[in-house]
Amino acid sequence: MKFEKALVHGTLVSRYKRFLADVRLDDGTVVTAHCTNSGSMKSCLEEGAEVYLTPVDEPKRRTKFTWEMIKINSGWVGINTGNPNKLAFEVVSAGTIPGLEGYTNVKREVTFGDSRFDIYAENDREKCFIEVKNVTLKEGKYALFPDAVTTRGQKHLNTLTEVKRQGYRAVMLYVVQRTDVEIFALAKEIDPEYAKTLKKAFNAGVEIFPVQAIVSPEKIIVGKILNFEIAL
Repeated sequence: MKFEKALVHGTLVSRYKRFLADVRLDDGTVVTAHCTNSGSMKSCLEEGAEVYLTPVDEPKRRTKFTWEMIKINSGWVGINTGNPNKLAFEVVSAGTIPGLEGYTNVKREVTFGDSRFDIYAENDREKCFIEVKNVTLKEGKYALFPDAVTTRGQKHLNTLTEVKRQGYRAVMLYVVQRTDVEIFALAKEIDPEYAKTLKKAFNAGVEIFPVQAIVSPEKIIVGKILNFEIAL
């Protein structure tokens, strides 16, 4: 996934009201950027750290920048929650994720029951519903999800379990937008109900793909598939 516009460099002043961040650009100007990440952003917030923003030219929009990434532990962490969906659609369409290749028809935003899933993919052998989640929380060598309680996430898991029960393929695709981690696991202390629901869904046949993304100011590409631990 290549960025369509050249990103603007700066340093983080502060993030506040969940959806706003003040950034000091290299020329000293302080601008307010939109933060798409509504979670706690624990372990990927550091005042004074380098960041990159996308300039936005929309007259009706109050903020003229979107916050894309922040430099933590000498590496870039992608914090724009919309980018994993774009990346996932590209790589599933191209068949570049082992285990999720070979689909001839790939769509975005498809409804099943009372849930809308990020990706639907099919070929002459199977139909597959894929839900994509952005992962930025780090603890030691672990990438953890979620970083805040997510009842919507629990709903997606329950519907994916029903998808599987009806004979279709059901996949949770976790896009880990940082490279300083080795294993994907559940943040069960933050949201124990999500952890229980994911374990139940996995036991029912819902598949888990934790994909590590390599983030840079020019593009985001898929790296390796991480091992995962979901024991409660």
